[in-house]
Amino acid sequence: MQDDSAESSPEFRVGQRIHSANDPRRIGTVKYVGPIEVHAGEWVGVDWDTGEAKHDGSVNGIRYFQAGSDRSGSFVRAKVISPGISVIRALELRYRTDSTKEEEDEMYVFSASNKRVSVQLVGKDKIQDKLSRFEELTGASLSYLGVSTPGDPGQIGTAVPNLKELDLTGNLLSEWKDVSTICEQLPALAALNLSNNLMSLDICGLAQLKSIRILVLNDTGIKWTQIEKLKHSLPAIEELHLMGNNISTIEPTSSSVVQGFDSLRLLNLEDNCIAEWDEILKLSQIRGLEQLHLNKNNLNRIYYPHNTRIHEFLGGNESQKERKLFTNLRCLLLGGNNIEDLASVDVLNSFPKLVDIRLSENPVADPGRGGIPRFVLIARLAKVEVLNGSEVSPRERKDSEIRYVRLVMSKLHDPQEIKQVHPRFAELKNFHGIEDERPSVGGASLQKMASGLLSITLKCVGATMGEKPPLTKKLPATTTVGKLKSLSESFFKLKSIKPKLFLQEEGSPLPILLDDEMESLMDLGIGNGSTILIDEES
Repeated sequence: MQDDSAESSPEFRVGQRIHSANDPRRIGTVKYVGPIEVHAGEWVGVDWDTGEAKHDGSVNGIRYFQAGSDRSGSFVRAKVISPGISVIRALELRYRTDSTKEEEDEMYVFSASNKRVSVQLVGKDKIQDKLSRFEELTGASLSYLGVSTPGDPGQIGTAVPNLKELDLTGNLLSEWKDVSTICEQLPALAALNLSNNLMSLDICGLAQLKSIRILVLNDTGIKWTQIEKLKHSLPAIEELHLMGNNISTIEPTSSSVVQGFDSLRLLNLEDNCIAEWDEILKLSQIRGLEQLHLNKNNLNRIYYPHNTRIHEFLGGNESQKERKLFTNLRCLLLGGNNIEDLASVDVLNSFPKLVDIRLSENPVADPGRGGIPRFVLIARLAKVEVLNGSEVSPRERKDSEIRYVRLVMSKLHDPQEIKQVHPRFAELKNFHGIEDERPSVGGASLQKMASGLLSITLKCVGATMGEKPPLTKKLPATTTVGKLKSLSESFFKLKSIKPKLFLQEEGSPLPILLDDEMESLMDLGIGNGSTILIDEES
């Protein structure tokens, strides 16, 4: 509690967004204005966004307001907080004053994924030299400057008529009518970032924002019910970013699925709380949707309904019997969820145009948690061209599919089980002309397979191993990882070095650690021409 006498200072109202007068990044919401017991004068009760304050809104057993957490509330004098500034004042502060090195570092916008991207300005030095050249500004970053109001009518449009990109991240805006006022004055504005502004859930006073193609609403507290109202004001929207809003459900207003968004190409729902794939299916009729970002949600399975199920899902209309879902989706990012079943991998083949997939940081794609390695993912995903951000070359696809078929042949014997667990096995086996060496009687074929020799190249990469030329050796397919470690010590005369083995795969960003000493080359699906890297235990 800051006990300074109240001098002439701004008046505040409950619900108003403010920031500390000394730190525009310390933002909060006014929850109480008035006297408090023991201390004289008028006080402002603030619930701070960071949660770093003193109490929960009660002092000496008397509750004045309810803070968001036990220690996010405090009482301050009006003079130590600021109600914010206008857009024009922020432009002047950012671009018409001599900037410090710290301010120079602030010349960026937040990208859709909350990464800093340098904003493209038309000659900042020229703007500082000639104070009347705001009309040359095509992109402006006004992040964390305490912007709370559009300012006087018409000022923005007169000052920056050619502005195409505007970053208002981390300010004090909350009313949609203010957003509307800003946009209406900027007919060329195509990209608007409102991240980290606590926006009102009451969508009112919003005009048609016909020029906005990219809208970023990360960490604004918005829910899908507000998006349904917003879409009517965004006829040209192509990218919509909604990260970090605790969205758990998709709630269409007029049917079982989301309608409209005729121009939408990219929808970013990363870092939310969506747990059920049924919620995602409600987005399946956004016709132009090409990219759907769902990293860091709580999804544990994926499915693609067929025929009757689609008919039921879309409401049972006769005209919808032949409809498909996600007809133009090319990129689906699912990293950092809880997907652990292979059926959720295999079903991705059902999406008509899906070629770019991210499954990293899911149990199913993490061999360390019982998941499958990259080569198996590639083999099971028939159309994938980019996996976990890395391009799948034709060579990598061929090698992965052959290796996968050999792996299945070495481990499974029941044709019915193979068909059920490995739906692409027969197709790949025939495509690559791999002979079935396993006759119906006994394990003779397995012995024949195991007795075959594989050509393996061994490379030393350990820091203390010195310069050693690679060796290519013919090894039995039954050679275990443990045995290969012993052989490596002998081949390269590695005295007092404990080797660690990695499989180097073309197209894979990182080599795969071979850590199970009991598994054989055959078990791992390692084929002719493979390269094993020999490192040392740290």
